[in-house]
Amino acid sequence: MDVNDAVARNVKAIREKKKLTLDAASSLTGVSRSMLSQIEKGEVNPTVSLLWKIANGFKVSFSSLTENAGGETQLLRAADQKPLEACNGLYLNYPVFPFDDKTLFETYRILMKPKAALDAQPHLSGAVEYVTVFCGTVTIGAGEKEFTLTKGDSLRFAADTPHSYRNAGSEDAELSMLIYYGAN
Repeated sequence: MDVNDAVARNVKAIREKKKLTLDAASSLTGVSRSMLSQIEKGEVNPTVSLLWKIANGFKVSFSSLTENAGGETQLLRAADQKPLEACNGLYLNYPVFPFDDKTLFETYRILMKPKAALDAQPHLSGAVEYVTVFCGTVTIGAGEKEFTLTKGDSLRFAADTPHSYRNAGSEDAELSMLIYYGAN
């Protein structure tokens, strides 16, 4: 799956469906007109944070920007997935299954190298995240609290407020993330 091609196609399609000019889209998202144009042309590799700004500004799920069309049964090979990067390549987000109107969620596989950190913008109102750590140690800030998770630990939290992820350990951390949008 080529994420950048999907992002280019989806950002443009969503903007056009909403009948937004690049200037209007820039105003809604806080992303410059020129950057939006480059994203739509597939000329840049947008960061996770930049895509969240676009998703929140357009009031759509994150995965609606990254998804490729698929059928009922879908096999995704890890070797075929291209990550979205943050924190200078230390935080790798692999979109797995995009948002679906029937299930109201999207899923991701996250790889955090040592010292990786990500400050996430609030998701759509009512969004809830479910995170499970498969290896390493991850500290998640959710609201006013911080939670340190290790192998096998899981956390559910309201994701419509700022939240953060940090790998303060000396080994890679791997986790799964499910974002549920049906809590409204």
